[in-house]
Amino acid sequence: MFNRPHTILIIDDDLIAVRTLYESLKASGYRLLGARRAVDGLDIARRERPSMVITGIYLPDMTARELAVMLRSDRRFVHTPIVGLSDNITMEERALSLAVGITGFIDKPIDPHTIVEHVEYFMHGGRDGVVSDTGQLEMARMAYLRDVVSRLEGRIRDLEDSNRELTELDRTKDDFIQLASHELRTPLTLITGYMRLLIDAPELNNLMDADENTRMLFHGLADSVDRMQDVVEEILTTSRIIVNRIDLNIRETNMAELVQNVVNNYSQAMQLRNIQLRYRQYDWPTQVHVDPEMIYVAINNLLSNAIKYTPDGGQVYLNCAYNTEKVQFSVRDTGIGIAPEKQANIFKRMHITGDIQLHSTSKTAFGGGGLGLGLSICHGIIEAHQGKIWVQSDGHDPEAMPGSEFFVELPIEHPDAMTQKNRKLSPDFAPDIAN
Repeated sequence: MFNRPHTILIIDDDLIAVRTLYESLKASGYRLLGARRAVDGLDIARRERPSMVITGIYLPDMTARELAVMLRSDRRFVHTPIVGLSDNITMEERALSLAVGITGFIDKPIDPHTIVEHVEYFMHGGRDGVVSDTGQLEMARMAYLRDVVSRLEGRIRDLEDSNRELTELDRTKDDFIQLASHELRTPLTLITGYMRLLIDAPELNNLMDADENTRMLFHGLADSVDRMQDVVEEILTTSRIIVNRIDLNIRETNMAELVQNVVNNYSQAMQLRNIQLRYRQYDWPTQVHVDPEMIYVAINNLLSNAIKYTPDGGQVYLNCAYNTEKVQFSVRDTGIGIAPEKQANIFKRMHITGDIQLHSTSKTAFGGGGLGLGLSICHGIIEAHQGKIWVQSDGHDPEAMPGSEFFVELPIEHPDAMTQKNRKLSPDFAPDIAN
């Protein structure tokens, strides 16, 4: 009957020692595996289940003692011989190593004439006996534990220092973004003011009426200024969300009217792309306590997102249901959808679902993009209102177009608002919004 050769895993970055082991043990019929780093050796050990592990004492990423502790913590390696390649280590270090699970040692430089004999000794149950009694063994273990705790404390301190530095760096970055946005906002406000003066100037209007190229250039300039203002506002809003500085101006709001204003903002863009909007204004409540400007931004971003990822000729649905306690609405599209692995990150700032190399700036063009802040802003605004926002999609498929649906749930009565009576609300609340 054929006997499978014993497998030996050698973990060491000493190429001379490894070569000597390989040449001697290979000639004796052993199957050999190798790794230079402990983490790689652990992966190989768990996958291959070697009959023996031979390891250097000081590996690039950990010591042989640490490697032994990790191997012995796995039931599969409780009885596997773990042999250290010793090179001028002290008796105390040997004792510590034996205490934590190393079987024995082979001294360097390795003697090719005796190495097979040493390996077979350990392979058949042999052990080194530096630790002679239970008390000595316990002392060695305690010394090793103190050493481990000391090194762990040092690493924890290093991590705490790194965390403080990263926190400070993150705070500095947020402050810079907010300051830069404010600095951009001031000249943009002036530019916008001058643009409005020009729009009202009879001379320019006459020039635009007489020359189509002048009209196109001026409108292109105006659109670019508007887009830049939108970008600055997005950055400012995001920076306030990050540092929890959103100051909500909660007041009674006609949500039906607010949503209609958002819809009007995109009617021309949807008409140009032949996108049909399914929406009934009377489905929306007329008395909700929210910050109307912030909720306008959130719904505007959701609708813009739906339009951007829906192909020409597609459909977008705005659905709503509410009762005396909460309003739930959704924005659904018939677009390319969102992959399951990306749905968890969709509300994180600077998250862009498409290929950055194919990025194009637009609020309504198919596949158009921005800074990746829109959904993050929505999330921050809805959470500030003590609401919830989530997404459902069957996946990303540019051919099948599974679509996506973003849900938002808001309290009718915000805790910061005064109690309002005689609200006109629908008698029934459907937990699942109908299509």
